[in-house]
Amino acid sequence: MKLILEYLKRYKLWFVLNVISVFGFALVELGIPTIIAYMIDQGVMNEDRGFLMKMGALTAVISLVGVCGTILLGYCCARISTGVAHDIRQDVFRKVQTFSHSEMNEIGVASLITRTNNDAFQIMMFMNVILRTAVLTPVMIVVSFMLTVRTSLNLSLIIISTIPLIIIGVIIVGKISSPISERQQSSLDSINRIFRENLTGIRVIRSFNNDEYESGRFDEENVNFMKQSKKLFKLMSSTDPIFFWMMNMAIIAIYVVASFMIDAGTLPVGKLIAFMDYVFHAMFSVLLFCLVFMMYPRANVSAKRIRKVLKTESIIENHPDHTKKETEKKSIVFDDVTFAYPDGEEAVLQHISFEAGSGETVAFIGSTGSGKSTLIKLIPRFYDVSAGRILVNGVDVRDMDIYHLRDRIGFVSQKANLFSGTIEENIRFGNREATMEEVVHAAKVAQAYDFIMEKPGQFQERIVEGAGNVSGGQKQRLSIARALVRHADIYIYDDSFSALDFRTDAKLRKELKKEMTDEIVLIVAQRVSTIMDADQIIVLDEGKVVGKGTHKELLKTCGVYHEIAASQLSEEELAYE
Repeated sequence: MKLILEYLKRYKLWFVLNVISVFGFALVELGIPTIIAYMIDQGVMNEDRGFLMKMGALTAVISLVGVCGTILLGYCCARISTGVAHDIRQDVFRKVQTFSHSEMNEIGVASLITRTNNDAFQIMMFMNVILRTAVLTPVMIVVSFMLTVRTSLNLSLIIISTIPLIIIGVIIVGKISSPISERQQSSLDSINRIFRENLTGIRVIRSFNNDEYESGRFDEENVNFMKQSKKLFKLMSSTDPIFFWMMNMAIIAIYVVASFMIDAGTLPVGKLIAFMDYVFHAMFSVLLFCLVFMMYPRANVSAKRIRKVLKTESIIENHPDHTKKETEKKSIVFDDVTFAYPDGEEAVLQHISFEAGSGETVAFIGSTGSGKSTLIKLIPRFYDVSAGRILVNGVDVRDMDIYHLRDRIGFVSQKANLFSGTIEENIRFGNREATMEEVVHAAKVAQAYDFIMEKPGQFQERIVEGAGNVSGGQKQRLSIARALVRHADIYIYDDSFSALDFRTDAKLRKELKKEMTDEIVLIVAQRVSTIMDADQIIVLDEGKVVGKGTHKELLKTCGVYHEIAASQLSEEELAYE
């Protein structure tokens, strides 16, 4: 409930109106039976037409107030519940934006999607019900019981004896439903994960003809979710008949006792009619209150899952030290850097040291798993170093404002990710203020201009979800154009030329060399031909630097580099070098 109360504070005015509308609704529901009782016992019995007319007019006024109260109650409930759900989704999304890869892996992408959508929806539904009943039902219960006791104490004892049985039943249902709700939400996480994996990996699944296997995997989890849902729904649906049966038994008992009282002349007929209305509202309010308690376990599970996201703090803390000034000359320094993943035991990078200055191109090469991509991800602080330090323009990246740091970096990831939208929007993603001329120029440098112009919509051609309507090489070139339009100080290419043919690769590197006169360029590559012209090549092997120098120097001094080059270049090219 803490989470709901925190968000409810944002809607104080609407909540006050909600409470006012509740009293208007209660006035009608409990006032009209009282007036009718007077009309029967005094107006009808005494044949007083004037009294009946006056009471009829009062009933019409109260009914009008009730209609207004009901409309206002519905609007306030909808306004608050949907507003809270909106705020929760917004806060969860913003919080996730601050997460590092470690927190993403800990909670899981599929689970984050479920928490943002389904869990927020569960809280919205719960709030919609509780806002209608949290204030209304206590008022209706208290006032109804007061009126029943005032009307007939003997008949009231029958109702009072029934309430504890209903409350005990609600507590039992709540305890049983809570673990089922937890299992249901966890199962929904798994369904989202499997479905997401199936959609993103559909080509791999089809190429290996594993459609039936994936269908079976999904069906297994779907059946599990169905079983948990059936248990929950059966439990909830079984409570209503039991509660209504208890209420009907109490009403029958009331009629039996009332018949003797009327026969004895101790209970007027009008009071009995009013009493039954009071009983109905009292019992129905109790059932509504029970409904809230039965919904609570499921909403509580969702609230806990959302609270976990909101309370999770990123291991990447942003505490900029503004006293440390950057040097005018652009530079990157790795000073004895060691890194191990938060959930890992062994360091994947050990004692890495190198420097890169303004206008220099530094390349990284090594076998798969040598730590190349991990190394460059430390610069924009996707992870923080375990030991040592990384200096950008003379300042430790941990002392810089993280947003300022990333503003200065044009990053092209190993997996080229494009977003739904036009080609222009995807390129402009790197710089929202970029002019169309800058977008076109970046596309030309990235060797993307020609294939863009061949598209029917050219720069307004839409990229579908998952970028399925462009090839791997086209994705990479658009990703490079997106980084170029940023006009950054540091450009990082994480194996961003792997899908390009040798001709396009050569043309792209030639244009980049013309463009990058003062910027620092860091390139991770598998192809020797891509990095031969780099000012400095760093060779990694099992997380350690085993070679450092130019292409020609490394061929002579580094066995690992010579082995990689020999596997890709001809003997003539090696001899020539």
